[in-house]
Amino acid sequence: MAAQRGLGLVLVAIVAGLVIGSLLDELLGQLVGAGWAKDLLTRGPTIGLTSPATLDLRLLSITFGITFKVNVVGVLGIVIAALTVRKL
Repeated sequence: MAAQRGLGLVLVAIVAGLVIGSLLDELLGQLVGAGWAKDLLTRGPTIGLTSPATLDLRLLSITFGITFKVNVVGVLGIVIAALTVRKL
Protein backbone atom coordinates (compact mmCIF):
# COMPACT_ATOMS: atom_id res chain seq x y z
CA MET A 1 0.00 0.00 0.00
CA ALA A 2 2.84 2.40 0.81
CA ALA A 3 4.49 1.81 -2.58
CA GLN A 4 1.25 2.75 -4.37
CA ARG A 5 0.94 5.92 -2.34
CA GLY A 6 4.55 6.79 -3.10
CA LEU A 7 4.06 6.30 -6.84
CA GLY A 8 0.89 8.37 -6.78
CA LEU A 9 2.69 11.12 -4.92
CA VAL A 10 5.50 11.11 -7.48
CA LEU A 11 2.99 11.38 -10.33
CA VAL A 12 1.22 14.26 -8.58
CA ALA A 13 4.57 15.98 -8.08
CA ILE A 14 5.46 15.61 -11.77
CA VAL A 15 2.09 16.93 -12.96
CA ALA A 16 2.21 19.80 -10.45
CA GLY A 17 5.75 20.59 -11.57
CA LEU A 18 4.69 20.67 -15.20
CA VAL A 19 1.87 23.08 -14.36
CA ILE A 20 4.15 25.28 -12.24
CA GLY A 21 6.78 25.24 -14.99
CA SER A 22 4.22 26.25 -17.61
CA LEU A 23 2.99 29.12 -15.48
CA LEU A 24 6.54 30.29 -14.78
CA ASP A 25 7.33 29.99 -18.49
CA GLU A 26 4.44 32.27 -19.42
CA LEU A 27 5.21 34.72 -16.61
CA LEU A 28 8.92 34.97 -17.38
CA GLY A 29 8.17 35.18 -21.10
CA GLN A 30 6.13 38.30 -20.42
CA LEU A 31 8.50 39.86 -17.87
CA VAL A 32 11.79 39.26 -19.68
CA GLY A 33 12.02 41.22 -22.90
CA ALA A 34 12.93 39.65 -26.21
CA GLY A 35 16.54 38.56 -26.33
CA TRP A 36 18.93 35.82 -25.43
CA ALA A 37 17.73 35.59 -21.79
CA LYS A 38 14.16 34.88 -22.86
CA ASP A 39 15.35 32.33 -25.41
CA LEU A 40 17.54 30.62 -22.81
CA LEU A 41 14.70 30.29 -20.29
CA THR A 42 11.70 29.57 -22.48
CA ARG A 43 12.95 27.76 -25.60
CA GLY A 44 13.45 24.05 -25.76
CA PRO A 45 12.46 20.97 -27.70
CA THR A 46 8.82 19.99 -28.06
CA ILE A 47 8.28 16.27 -27.69
CA GLY A 48 5.09 14.54 -28.79
CA LEU A 49 2.56 14.66 -31.58
CA THR A 50 2.90 17.89 -33.53
CA SER A 51 -0.61 17.47 -34.90
CA PRO A 52 -3.30 15.40 -33.22
CA ALA A 53 -4.01 11.87 -34.47
CA THR A 54 -7.67 11.11 -35.16
CA LEU A 55 -9.28 7.69 -35.09
CA ASP A 56 -12.54 7.84 -37.06
CA LEU A 57 -14.84 4.84 -36.53
CA ARG A 58 -17.79 6.50 -38.32
CA LEU A 59 -19.93 6.17 -35.19
CA LEU A 60 -17.28 7.65 -32.93
CA SER A 61 -14.32 9.88 -33.63
CA ILE A 62 -11.50 10.09 -31.09
CA THR A 63 -8.63 12.56 -31.27
CA PHE A 64 -5.34 11.81 -29.50
CA GLY A 65 -2.59 14.27 -28.81
CA ILE A 66 0.02 15.05 -26.22
CA THR A 67 2.97 17.42 -26.33
CA PHE A 68 5.66 18.17 -23.77
CA LYS A 69 7.60 21.40 -23.97
CA VAL A 70 10.94 20.87 -22.25
CA ASN A 71 12.86 23.96 -21.16
CA VAL A 72 14.83 25.30 -18.22
CA VAL A 73 11.76 26.79 -16.53
CA GLY A 74 9.80 23.54 -16.87
CA VAL A 75 12.59 21.57 -15.22
CA LEU A 76 12.73 24.23 -12.49
CA GLY A 77 8.99 23.75 -11.93
CA ILE A 78 9.40 20.00 -11.52
CA VAL A 79 12.27 20.54 -9.04
CA ILE A 80 10.15 23.00 -7.01
CA ALA A 81 7.21 20.56 -6.91
CA ALA A 82 9.49 17.63 -5.98
CA LEU A 83 11.05 19.59 -3.10
CA THR A 84 7.61 20.65 -1.89
CA VAL A 85 6.27 17.08 -1.97
CA ARG A 86 9.38 15.78 -0.24
CA LYS A 87 8.73 18.09 2.72
CA LEU A 88 5.16 16.78 3.08
